Amino acid sequence: MNKQPNPELIDSENPEWTDEEAQRAVPFSRLPALLQAKLRGRPKAVVTKERITIRLSKEVVQRFRATGGGWQTRVDAALKDWLKSHRPAKI
Repeated sequence: MNKQPNPELIDSENPEWTDEEAQRAVPFSRLPALLQAKLRGRPKAVVTKERITIRLSKEVVQRFRATGGGWQTRVDAALKDWLKSHRPAKI
Protein backbone atom coordinates (compact mmCIF):
# COMPACT_ATOMS: atom_id res chain seq x y z
CA MET A 1 0.00 0.00 0.00
CA ASN A 2 1.47 3.30 -1.05
CA LYS A 3 -0.60 5.62 1.13
CA GLN A 4 0.53 6.41 4.64
CA PRO A 5 -1.91 4.92 7.15
CA ASN A 6 -4.00 7.26 9.28
CA PRO A 7 -3.07 6.31 12.87
CA GLU A 8 -6.49 7.43 14.14
CA LEU A 9 -8.20 4.80 11.98
CA ILE A 10 -5.94 1.87 12.88
CA ASP A 11 -6.23 -0.17 16.05
CA SER A 12 -5.73 -3.79 17.09
CA GLU A 13 -9.28 -4.68 15.97
CA ASN A 14 -9.00 -2.84 12.65
CA PRO A 15 -5.41 -3.12 11.36
CA GLU A 16 -4.47 -1.82 7.93
CA TRP A 17 -4.47 -4.50 5.23
CA THR A 18 -1.18 -5.78 3.96
CA ASP A 19 -0.57 -6.03 0.20
CA GLU A 20 -1.09 -9.82 0.48
CA GLU A 21 -4.48 -9.37 2.13
CA ALA A 22 -5.54 -6.87 -0.52
CA GLN A 23 -4.56 -9.37 -3.26
CA ARG A 24 -6.72 -12.09 -1.65
CA ALA A 25 -9.80 -9.86 -1.43
CA VAL A 26 -12.72 -10.77 -3.68
CA PRO A 27 -15.76 -8.73 -4.71
CA PHE A 28 -18.93 -9.29 -2.70
CA SER A 29 -20.66 -10.65 -5.81
CA ARG A 30 -18.14 -13.53 -5.98
CA LEU A 31 -18.81 -14.73 -2.43
CA PRO A 32 -21.00 -17.84 -1.98
CA ALA A 33 -24.72 -17.01 -1.99
CA LEU A 34 -25.22 -18.22 1.60
CA LEU A 35 -22.44 -15.96 2.86
CA GLN A 36 -23.81 -13.03 0.87
CA ALA A 37 -27.22 -13.58 2.48
CA LYS A 38 -25.72 -13.56 5.98
CA LEU A 39 -23.65 -10.45 5.33
CA ARG A 40 -26.51 -8.60 3.67
CA GLY A 41 -28.56 -8.68 6.88
CA ARG A 42 -32.28 -8.97 7.31
CA PRO A 43 -34.20 -9.63 4.08
CA LYS A 44 -36.63 -7.01 2.84
CA ALA A 45 -40.05 -7.37 4.40
CA VAL A 46 -42.85 -8.62 2.18
CA VAL A 47 -45.20 -6.09 3.75
CA THR A 48 -43.52 -2.70 3.78
CA LYS A 49 -44.54 0.40 5.64
CA GLU A 50 -44.89 3.91 4.35
CA ARG A 51 -42.55 6.56 5.74
CA ILE A 52 -44.48 9.63 6.86
CA THR A 53 -44.17 12.54 9.23
CA ILE A 54 -46.73 12.67 12.02
CA ARG A 55 -47.05 15.04 14.93
CA LEU A 56 -47.93 13.31 18.20
CA SER A 57 -48.28 14.74 21.69
CA LYS A 58 -45.14 14.70 23.82
CA GLU A 59 -46.87 12.47 26.36
CA VAL A 60 -47.73 9.81 23.75
CA VAL A 61 -44.18 9.75 22.36
CA GLN A 62 -42.59 9.60 25.82
CA ARG A 63 -44.85 6.76 26.96
CA PHE A 64 -44.15 4.66 23.86
CA ARG A 65 -40.40 5.42 23.86
CA ALA A 66 -40.25 4.38 27.51
CA THR A 67 -41.26 0.86 26.43
CA GLY A 68 -37.90 0.44 24.67
CA GLY A 69 -36.82 -0.50 21.17
CA GLY A 70 -39.59 -1.17 18.68
CA TRP A 71 -41.79 1.58 20.12
CA GLN A 72 -42.77 2.83 16.65
CA THR A 73 -44.01 -0.65 15.76
CA ARG A 74 -46.11 -0.59 18.93
CA VAL A 75 -47.57 2.79 17.95
CA ASP A 76 -48.51 1.24 14.59
CA ALA A 77 -50.11 -1.74 16.36
CA ALA A 78 -52.06 0.56 18.68
CA LEU A 79 -53.41 2.52 15.73
CA LYS A 80 -54.38 -0.71 13.91
CA ASP A 81 -56.18 -1.87 17.04
CA TRP A 82 -58.02 1.48 17.27
CA LEU A 83 -59.12 1.14 13.63
CA LYS A 84 -60.85 -2.17 14.44
CA SER A 85 -63.53 -0.36 16.44
CA HIS A 86 -63.41 3.19 15.01
CA ARG A 87 -63.76 4.92 11.69
CA PRO A 88 -61.65 8.00 11.08
CA ALA A 89 -63.87 11.02 10.43
CA LYS A 90 -63.83 12.52 6.96
CA ILE A 91 -62.96 16.18 6.73
